[in-house]
Amino acid sequence: MWSLETLGRVRLGRYFYMREFLYSEIANFHGLQNIPDDPDLAVENGRAFCEALLDPLEETFGRVAVRSGYRSAALNRFGNENRLNCARNDYPQECHIWDRGRGDEAIAGASIVIPWFADHYEAGRDWRDLAWWLHDHVDYSELWFFPKLCAFNISWRPQPWKVISSYIAPRGTLLRRGAVPGESAQARRARYADFPPFRGLAV
Repeated sequence: MWSLETLGRVRLGRYFYMREFLYSEIANFHGLQNIPDDPDLAVENGRAFCEALLDPLEETFGRVAVRSGYRSAALNRFGNENRLNCARNDYPQECHIWDRGRGDEAIAGASIVIPWFADHYEAGRDWRDLAWWLHDHVDYSELWFFPKLCAFNISWRPQPWKVISSYIAPRGTLLRRGAVPGESAQARRARYADFPPFRGLAV
């Protein structure tokens, strides 16, 4: 049996522990719990997510701030029904419920901020510079960008969809599933030529 204290201490990657993904402002404000229905599956998918995506980002850019991580199905449903910026539980791109799928149906994700890029973004930098860097360097499944701090949802699946969307102008879908990028590899590289060198991890 898992205890909440033990679950919080589970290490999901080189830099991340489960505890930081369990924090929820919605749960705290409304007096709700945010505990996985299936802790083993949440850990399994969360570990794959962190090792594939968040660890390399922290290696490359330094601190990665988690804005919203894991949500239980009950908490996410509450957030959606009360218009608290949570997608429907059955929405295909809802990535916060880590313990609802196995195998090819697995998904895990979080809303994060990269402070290194947030500083550049606040000074007027285009969010697409980061989007194309992510596309060319990590095996993300979906990216959704938001105006505040250039926070973005990033998700992992065993078979990545490679979809990029944004609420920042130009709003909409930058890259559809299965599509070819609208900018050449050379043009994309020029956008992020001043980024730190990529540091992936051999996990």
